[in-house]
Amino acid sequence: MKKGIKNGNTYLIIGFIVMAILFYSSSQSYEEQSQIGLLMALFKNEPLKDWLSKISFVYAGSEVSIQAKGYFAFIEFFVRKFAHFGTYFVLGGSFCLGLFPKLNSLALAAFFGWMAATGYAGMDEFHQMMTNGRTPLFQDVMLDSIGALTAVILCWLIIGLRQKRVL
Repeated sequence: MKKGIKNGNTYLIIGFIVMAILFYSSSQSYEEQSQIGLLMALFKNEPLKDWLSKISFVYAGSEVSIQAKGYFAFIEFFVRKFAHFGTYFVLGGSFCLGLFPKLNSLALAAFFGWMAATGYAGMDEFHQMMTNGRTPLFQDVMLDSIGALTAVILCWLIIGLRQKRVL
């Protein structure tokens, strides 16, 4: 195994790169980040619209449905929320894997990896509060935290099974 991976530094670098990308992303307005034009080009025939029209729920006090948002904004909502989950999945997993060799404790690496990612999620939403055209949401912090926790649990399971020689 390469030294950077074995000592965790590569994973920590990945985590810090993700943090920099998130910081840059949070510095942009909603309009600058909008993917509506791309979605209109990719899904011009509005596939599955009839089926998706049956989906309606409330997120952060606003209705999320095709009827309320329109087809492309509805699809973009899920793209954005998947991006939240996915980036914090990578962040939480990177921190967990990066801290494990340094702390020599899987439980501590998992806890601090998750807490660091969750703390950064809160700071990221605070940063959005200071950015014009952005709306900070507690629900996004929770989604980010769940993404990080999912990665940490997955790391815990894989490392735990490898230590017991099951994998």
